[in-house]
This record gives sequence, C-alpha cells and structure tokens, in this order.
Amino acid sequence: MTTGGHSQTAGHPAYAAYPAYPTAPPAAPGRRLRVGAAVAAAVVVLASIGVGVYALTDDRGGSPASQGPGGPGGSGGPGGPFGGPGGSGGSGGSGGSGGSGGPGGQSPSPEQSEPPKVRSGSVTDAISGISLPIPKGWYGQEGRAGAQVTSDDSYKCPGDTSSTCTKGGAYSAPALLLGTKGGTAEEVAKADIAANAKESYGGKSYGGITSHDVLAAKAVTVAGQKGYMVRWKAVTSKGADGIVESLAFPSPANARQMVVVRFGVDADQKEAVLDEITKGIKVSTGSGNGQDV
Repeated sequence: MTTGGHSQTAGHPAYAAYPAYPTAPPAAPGRRLRVGAAVAAAVVVLASIGVGVYALTDDRGGSPASQGPGGPGGSGGPGGPFGGPGGSGGSGGSGGSGGSGGPGGQSPSPEQSEPPKVRSGSVTDAISGISLPIPKGWYGQEGRAGAQVTSDDSYKCPGDTSSTCTKGGAYSAPALLLGTKGGTAEEVAKADIAANAKESYGGKSYGGITSHDVLAAKAVTVAGQKGYMVRWKAVTSKGADGIVESLAFPSPANARQMVVVRFGVDADQKEAVLDEITKGIKVSTGSGNGQDV
C-alpha cells in the first residue's frame, strides 16, 4: 500500500506510495499504500534492529554496519528503515516492489508482527527522543527505532493495480540507518530528498518520476532543534503527482545523532498536513501509544 504517494503492494506508509505490509522491500515512500505500507514495514524492521540502532547512539561510536543486524541499509524512502515493500514511492519505491528499501532490504521475520495502529495523539520514536503527531484521518505506528504516521485514504495504484496506494505518510529514523550522509541538518536534508522521492513515487506504482520542482528549502526549528527541510513536487507518469519532503535535525536525545523525517503525500492533498506534522513533532521521554507527550 502506498501512503501519500506511497504504495502497499499486497501489503507500505503514508506519503508517496508504499507497498502493503508485509511485502518484501526492494528499495524506497511512494504513492501506493506503498507509503503507508512502506512505513508500516519500516516500523517492524526498525523494531527488529533496535539493538543495532541503539548502538548508533552509544558514545563509543563505531560503524553502523558492525553494530547489530540490519545496519543502515540503503537510502530507501519512507519505510526504507522499516524494510516494508514499496515505501512512499509505490511498490518497491523507485527500486521496484520494495518499500523504502529498509536496511539491507530486509523483510520482517515470521515472529515479527505489524505494530498496533494508534488513531489519535502521537507515536514515539524512542531512539530519536521525539514523538510524531497523528493527523485526523491518519493512524500511527511505532517501533524501537522509528515511528510513522499514514493516511487511511487508500486506492489502487495507477501503475500497478495489484497494489494499494495511500494518499500520504511520513516516518522518522536516524540518518545513519537510512544511509543518508551529511554533517549538518541542511546537508542531510539535501542529500536525502532524492532518495525519498524515489522511494515514494519512483516505483512502478506511479510509473516513475519524470521530473521534479523544488517547492521549498529552508531552515526550520523542530522539537527545539535547529533543522532544515527540502520539499519537492515529484511529477509522475501515471496517476497523481506527489509532494515529498525530507526534514533533518539533531536528535533531542543525542545531539550527535541526526534524525530524518520523510514525508510523502499525493499532490491533491492539502500540503498543510506536512507543516502540521512538523510543528507537532515534540521532545519525548516516554512512549506515545496515543498519548500526547
């Protein structure tokens, strides 16, 4: 399924398409439920690699690849870290049927289950020390190393009717987990946006991205941290175009860890929801599970 341009193939979050959970992830949010699915899958995968991700915040440092299963994986897109199929870019994001890629393109193991859906309040990204607000008409899911919110509005992906796409979605994850490099929030956001767009709308769910327009690129304050956001309009060959955004800022829990929030929504949706989620991101010291923190 794809969220906000994400698609969920037989089973991903809310921005660009994300393949539906728990399809295996080939590569990046898309329009199908890919977005939703990708994000959902990402949450599950992040939960499975919690140990490795937590190691990223250890003062002892060390390379992500040596700190537990999963590793940072490829650039993936919303849902990439969760390993869900399709992410916000249709089934498999720009890479095909996989979600936003997820670390190493892993899919949830048999013993893993989809995180519960929270319908109001917020969901917590414990590893980053933040909570994401859940917009009206959306639901949230959280894992041990990330969180996502996805639109309930879904439809058959225009480029692959066997998959379901969602109108929008967003998810958070450490930049290292996504494989996004940069020493500042601006560098990280600018380095991540192309992978985000590809994950959310670059797969077959929307027939691929033909061009893009830069809608915004500016400094923003998120959860008290100085961050940076880059927003594109991705023009697709089939179905709705997508609005994608990569938001980066230092983790309130660890200033040396950069957090990335990937957004993806169909262009016919109100762009204001991206700002709503950004403004609603707060410092969290506990679990969200539907509670405002």
